[in-house]
Amino acid sequence: MAPKPKKVVLAYSGGLDTSIILRWLQVEKGCEVVTFTADIGQGEELEPARKKAELMGIRQIFIEDLKEEFVRDFVFPMFRANALYEGVYLLGTSIARPLIAKRLTEIAIETGADAISHGATGKGNDQVRFELTAYALKPDIKVIAPWREWDLNSRTKLIEYAEQHQIPIPKDKRGDAPYSMDANLLHISYEGKALEDPWVEADDDMYRLTVSPEKAPDKAEYVEIEFAKGDAVAVNGKKLSPAKLLAELNAIAGRHGVGRLDLVENRYVGMKSRGIYETPGGTVLHAAHRGIESITLDREAMHLKDELMPRYAKMIYTGYWFAPEREMLQAAIDQTQARVNGMVRLKLFKGHCSVVGRKSPNSLYRMDYVTFEQDSVYNQFDAEGFIKLNALRLRLGKMAQGK
Repeated sequence: MAPKPKKVVLAYSGGLDTSIILRWLQVEKGCEVVTFTADIGQGEELEPARKKAELMGIRQIFIEDLKEEFVRDFVFPMFRANALYEGVYLLGTSIARPLIAKRLTEIAIETGADAISHGATGKGNDQVRFELTAYALKPDIKVIAPWREWDLNSRTKLIEYAEQHQIPIPKDKRGDAPYSMDANLLHISYEGKALEDPWVEADDDMYRLTVSPEKAPDKAEYVEIEFAKGDAVAVNGKKLSPAKLLAELNAIAGRHGVGRLDLVENRYVGMKSRGIYETPGGTVLHAAHRGIESITLDREAMHLKDELMPRYAKMIYTGYWFAPEREMLQAAIDQTQARVNGMVRLKLFKGHCSVVGRKSPNSLYRMDYVTFEQDSVYNQFDAEGFIKLNALRLRLGKMAQGK
């Protein structure tokens, strides 16, 4: 029988659920708890988490700003692949989990902890994402997932446990929340409770990053994004760090109602779930990246990327960021980006984002070849042989049917 964990690093938000988990680890498991709170752009003040952890007797508290690492090392590589899960989802929650789990595991190593813990439920994808990452980076790590063990399976029981163990309960947490929410610099997701019926439209006052398209400005706004080796480096001529660039695009796209998605998706654990997402800056960045690739990537390289993309997106969604197959695909994708340089101009208007211009010093687009006017570089007669050779197997097949 494996020894019980003595010291555990908890992914801690400072909210009610993870505060209950913290006390549960102390009381029910007898563990010394280390807390880790990551700032990945969720837009909340994190010092209250420190104070709450201190009140609950925590001696080792880690609160770290990971916004730049998040965008530079996780979001940008994913956007080089144009990754969309099930054709539409920009993977805002999925891509944050390997970073949090990576740092969680690193802190466990640094502090001599023998376990990590998280607040993901046994019905969701996040438990898989956290734990696959942890096992990939530290194969002997122990994982404590309270939602798979305890019997605190209702809001009432959670409140009762909090009251019993002197955990402060904000007034707005005493009733059932209308939905759960997860935020980072790339997006906000909403799911559960009031959103579980996929026929019922969400209330417009739920959204936090985007205005309603109907209430967006009546005048379109143009934005120009510069790329270097497949990554965005400037917005409207202003060089910005990865995190600041994404924040700038969030603000611009959000005021035009760009980036809302209402989706019924297939979870890794087998069920379908309804989620609503706001990804304003990411929606613009995705369109812009495809725009710059359209003039800089070879046709077959682009088509092969598009064939590989669903597989790559599924790897991220299902938690395999640190798997060898994702790293292999990433190397292939990154090799294609060496000449993906230049500028894309986009038009934002009432929820829509359209590429309206693109230019690059590495452009494969040649006006002297594509013009409908007279040219001296393309012999149209060559097309006859090209078509006949490509039609040969079709003609032979039809001839064979006639025998």
